[in-house]
Amino acid sequence: MFGGYIPCLMFVLLGGMGVMMYFVTIRPQKKRQKEEQAMRDTLEIGDEITTLGGILGRIVTVKEDCLIIETGVDRTRLRILRTAIHTNNTAMEKIEAEREAARKAQEEERNARMEEVNKRRKKSRRDSD
Repeated sequence: MFGGYIPCLMFVLLGGMGVMMYFVTIRPQKKRQKEEQAMRDTLEIGDEITTLGGILGRIVTVKEDCLIIETGVDRTRLRILRTAIHTNNTAMEKIEAEREAARKAQEEERNARMEEVNKRRKKSRRDSD
């Protein structure tokens, strides 16, 4: 009865699993790689970075494929590849500051709305009395 449908069903299920694996694993990884590459391409002199090895430093020279960073109090200079950079701490600080400013703006807007609602309530109470 189902003799011809079972092999077709197996291929459809196998294809469905392949599509699901793409959306669950491969696509997010590619997106993350693009974000990391964009971060590495936008590095500037003066940015504070963290390398994959955990070294913290400030960029003093930017070249095509490598950077020179200063680390520590004695200002030791290290030459590293762009691919060795894990995070741009300066950019992270800017993002956190923007988030904090947006959070404060939302809070102020919410407070203004609440004051407006309270004024309307007081006015409606006065009118009803």
